[in-house]
Amino acid sequence: MDVAVLLSAAAGRGRARELGGAVLDGLRAAGLAPRVLPATTGAEAERLATDAVAGGAAAVVAVGGDGAAHAALQAVAGTTTPLGVVPTGTGNDLALALGVPADPLAAVRAVGEDLVSGRSRTVDAGRVGERWWATVLCCGFDSAVTDRANRLRWPRGRRRYDVAVLLELARLRPYDVTLTVDGVTRTLPATMIAVGNTAWYGGGLRICPGADPADGLFDVTVVGATSRLELIRTKPRLADGTHVRHPSVEVVRAARVELACTGVTTYADGEPVAPLPVAIECVPGALRVAGADRAGAA
Repeated sequence: MDVAVLLSAAAGRGRARELGGAVLDGLRAAGLAPRVLPATTGAEAERLATDAVAGGAAAVVAVGGDGAAHAALQAVAGTTTPLGVVPTGTGNDLALALGVPADPLAAVRAVGEDLVSGRSRTVDAGRVGERWWATVLCCGFDSAVTDRANRLRWPRGRRRYDVAVLLELARLRPYDVTLTVDGVTRTLPATMIAVGNTAWYGGGLRICPGADPADGLFDVTVVGATSRLELIRTKPRLADGTHVRHPSVEVVRAARVELACTGVTTYADGEPVAPLPVAIECVPGALRVAGADRAGAA
């Protein structure tokens, strides 16, 4: 079985590169024939993965973080070709949500076993136009933070995100967002809105704690207008999802969500998707995953 491998060399501060050989050995030990796709950019990774699927690859295995999985998703979503995820990135939210083993070599074994035996798990995926995503799409304060972090050249790693949070807190303001949920429209002041296919984003923050990637619906977490102090106080509650009990937070469920606001960009899986306005569709069963539901594997 020929398997296309997308290896994000920079993921996890080089961890994906360091484990690349062991990942390939693990796939070969399972009886697979892995082929590393020589991509150097996200766009190139998507194109090569799409070509591999069209050429009959049995699966696409993403080695890295959520960015690598996002690139592979563009090739496999809406097809019968499964995605394998080997978490070696800074943020591994899709792997966490799908029950992929946190240890990369255990994840490789799980992927190999599923592919050889023909097992896979079917889950939903989000779509904006022709763009697919799997975890959480966000806009507002958190997307502004990501915009800012991407522009910063120092510090590196997670600390760059922390600095971006502080800079954006200094200019915190609610956005006037027009939100349409399954055809019902309203305009409201919102600090941020997160549309969750799965629960986690931002490296383990449970922003949409009730989201189930196999129910055909998004969980939409709406954070209304709030102060800097209240946002800082509430942020630690994102770790366990208890922020949804805060009076300024509302959660609704929907199969289709539309968002409109001037000057705001959406991000999903940690990657830029599109500026608002956008229409977001939950596509049931759009993604097959190998190696999932094995979080306890050793």
